[in-house]
Amino acid sequence: MEKDHAAITADTLELLLMNQQALRAGIEELTLWIRQRGSEPTADNVMIAMQALDTHAEALAAGIEALRS
Repeated sequence: MEKDHAAITADTLELLLMNQQALRAGIEELTLWIRQRGSEPTADNVMIAMQALDTHAEALAAGIEALRS
């Protein structure tokens, strides 16, 4: 039986969300490395920008859940 469009969309969005989470984790590691070398303002700016990733991740998760229900 072929998956419906909502399930395919949810699966695709879930993969994108997983990629986004992996990129965020990598960026966070680099930010910690930058902070350890004394560049607090740069590290702070990156962490502020990553808040958008967190907000978007929450929205994506909600959308995926809606598609699956």
